[in-house]
Amino acid sequence: MQSLKKNIHIEDKYAGVTLGAVNLPGGMIYIDAPLIPEDARAWRADLLGLECGPKRLLIHLDTNIDRIIGARAMDTKVFAHENLTQFFNNRSGTFKTQGPNTGAEWESIPRLSNIRWAPPQITYSEKTTFYWGETPFVFEHHPGADLGATWVIFPEEKVVFVGDTITKNQPPFFANANLPHWLEDLELLASKKYQGYTIVSGRGGVCASSTFEKQRQLIENTHKKLTALAEKNAKVEETEKLIPDILSSLRFLVSEKEAYTQRLRYGLKEYYLRNLVPEEGEDK
Repeated sequence: MQSLKKNIHIEDKYAGVTLGAVNLPGGMIYIDAPLIPEDARAWRADLLGLECGPKRLLIHLDTNIDRIIGARAMDTKVFAHENLTQFFNNRSGTFKTQGPNTGAEWESIPRLSNIRWAPPQITYSEKTTFYWGETPFVFEHHPGADLGATWVIFPEEKVVFVGDTITKNQPPFFANANLPHWLEDLELLASKKYQGYTIVSGRGGVCASSTFEKQRQLIENTHKKLTALAEKNAKVEETEKLIPDILSSLRFLVSEKEAYTQRLRYGLKEYYLRNLVPEEGEDK
């Protein structure tokens, strides 16, 4: 576990996403959950020595299964953007492994099945502020990387958890994205508002300024190329031609290439169909 501030901690040792934990006088804030139930229980045990109040709250930073499937094992109330309610309304009460191959982390773990979901009991719309101590922390909706994406901001400590807005040395998830909004989010992170902040990626931890500039270039280039394909009325299969260039800009293990290729294959096609292909009856 890495401590960014006296009361703000992150952890990358568990399968899934980068986890956060914030111990406050009011209680413990968990940011995302490990994939595997046994890991969730171990993570809770890791945090027992931190002084905090009696409350517990788990935050989902977006709808990606990597960060939400382990929520029930965290044994606490769940807080998320209101769009996650719709996400869970469209699913059965139990997680099943059948479905499209999206290139997410959970798909590489064979023993995940028949796990009961833990939908959020508390939601918000655009922005809300909590006080569990003398200083506030803020939840903001930033739907660039995902329709239900949340940033958790600690203004006094100058730390912000941005989830999949930045993915360090791995390709983004495009399927539920809004690329113009995503570019706005990245420009905001590079602005004076977040000067001096520690930016925590949901996949890789603390980011240097060069990391989110690299992400901005990747998103901008992808947006331009997808738009150009749409202007030519290209078939959705043409989006696969963008994959080699995207992967060439990233550093990752050879063993990860197949999953990352599939992540882009699925995500680019879904984004193109959802945002750039006219529905039947619409003008092209």
